Order: sequence, then structure tokens, then C-alpha cells
Amino acid sequence: MSQCFLESPNIPTVEREVSALQNSERDYPIGGTASHRLRVLIIGSRDGVIETIHDLHRRDFAEVGMWSPLLPAPNSGEVMSILTRDRRVGG
Repeated sequence: MSQCFLESPNIPTVEREVSALQNSERDYPIGGTASHRLRVLIIGSRDGVIETIHDLHRRDFAEVGMWSPLLPAPNSGEVMSILTRDRRVGG
């Protein structure tokens, strides 16, 4: 059976997630480094986001557990999940 996200009272807030993303910009500046931090964001209905995460997993894009927990999106009724990974640049 496919893995599903569970509701949790410990889910980070959007503000904490945005703050973490802004801090990662300082830790991984773009330009002149060996790697670049990339973020993939999925926003939509709860079922749509979960389905897309599982579809990307089936295509060997990313493991389900690499995505953030579902977070409330700016638009009412929507959720979002973020995948953060480093991209190697050069040889």
C-alpha cells in the first residue's frame, strides 16, 4: 500500500518553512560554489499534492520521505509540499 501523509499537531508552519528556506539561501549562496540548492514546490488540493508526490516517486524523481510535510498554502483550502536538494555543478 502506498505511503500517505498523516495529519500531525507538530507540522511546521508556513512561516517556519519560509524562514528555513531563507536561511538556506545564506548557507548555500548561488555563484562560485560546487553545488546549488534547488527547491521543487507542489501546491494544490491535499489529494492532488499527495498523488503528484507518489507519481514523481514512481518515476524515480524523489523518495516520498524527502518531501516536507503538507503545509497550508497561501490560498485557502490548498496545501503545499517542498522538496529541497543540492545539484552538483561541473565535473
